[in-house]
Amino acid sequence: MPATQPYSLLIRNAAQVLTLAGPATDKPLAGAAMHQWRILDLGYVACHGSTIAAVGAMAELDEALIGPETRVIDATGRVVMPGLVECHTHLVFGGNRADEFQRKLQGESYLDILASGGGILSTVRKTRAACDDELLAHALHHLEGFRRYGVTTLEAKTGYGLDKETELRLLRVARQAGQQQPVRIVSTFLGAHVPGPEYKGRPAEYLDYLATEVLPEVRGAAEFVDVFCEEGAFGVEEARRYLQRARHLGFKLKIHAEQLHDLGGCLMAAELGATSVDHCDYLTPAGAAQVAAAGQGRTVAVLLPLVPLFLRQEKYAPGRQFIDAALPVAISTDFNPGSCPSKNLWLALQVACLKMGMTPLEALAAVTLNAAWAIDRQHDCGSLEPGKRADVLLLHVPDYRELPYWLGENPVAQVIIGGELV
Repeated sequence: MPATQPYSLLIRNAAQVLTLAGPATDKPLAGAAMHQWRILDLGYVACHGSTIAAVGAMAELDEALIGPETRVIDATGRVVMPGLVECHTHLVFGGNRADEFQRKLQGESYLDILASGGGILSTVRKTRAACDDELLAHALHHLEGFRRYGVTTLEAKTGYGLDKETELRLLRVARQAGQQQPVRIVSTFLGAHVPGPEYKGRPAEYLDYLATEVLPEVRGAAEFVDVFCEEGAFGVEEARRYLQRARHLGFKLKIHAEQLHDLGGCLMAAELGATSVDHCDYLTPAGAAQVAAAGQGRTVAVLLPLVPLFLRQEKYAPGRQFIDAALPVAISTDFNPGSCPSKNLWLALQVACLKMGMTPLEALAAVTLNAAWAIDRQHDCGSLEPGKRADVLLLHVPDYRELPYWLGENPVAQVIIGGELV
């Protein structure tokens, strides 16, 4: 792009520009780097079309590059930062489980609800019964909610079909949703959420079915393959064989692990080169150091603080110790109908500070650049740097320290995706 070409968009006079940029690295932020990225006081962000062209202090702005067609946004008194990256959601599903939530509040246990036909299998029934138009309408509604919270890139998992036909439908609906609105969708195949109802008590046989009959048809429709490694779902060795098969087919790997028990799934997945290990509530600080080493600093631990909050559990992932162990950390909502029906990634950031020991700067890195690493989008989103996609937020607050302080509030004033105000 010629240096003399006028900017198409200029955001100027920002009280703070949270660049999330720091020393060049080929790994996600870890340890002290999670709070050592650059903040500009009284700064600007300039764009050429869908791409960031320049980021700097107002004193450095070249006024000659502001032309008659330049759209200028005055950000006086506001924080400007990258669009949020939502790196763990179960976007497409049928119905909801509000009735079960009320039953839980009245004292029924998860196992009691499951025995009565509730839990994940109730969502599977509703999802299988829903037509594509219904699923798409719900997905678009949820994406609009995410966008209002400032999410500009979002990972969408399947996992509520648990048969070939419905799982492929969920991938197709996610792709259609991504084409009909501005938030970018990254698809993950989670057919291995739990064994399908037709395979009750036969988890290994179900994984064999997925590996031989479903994964070959998923290629081209999903970028990642995920598996829930937990008691009641799939064991470590079963999950290892399944992920090895997925890797052989060319998929990138993820895992749900250490949510309820310390089984060793995170370490196993890191040894296989997984892009992320998710949940990690029962991963110990010593185990985190092992995961960091096995993943060579590239495997991201995606923490989901709204899940134990919603489930009224006391155990939260020790994010502070993970960071001290040099394990890269991201934060997500885990939006889903059973354990986190919330799209408020700001609330997840706040609970990570309150319950996981993270600082505001670390938590901001965890919902932007490290979250981008967790879905392999670090090269074009997650930070404000020339050459990256122009996904930018203008916030109502003048200082980043207010972001975890105003509990539950949405600070987003304006959302820009690909250089366009949406």
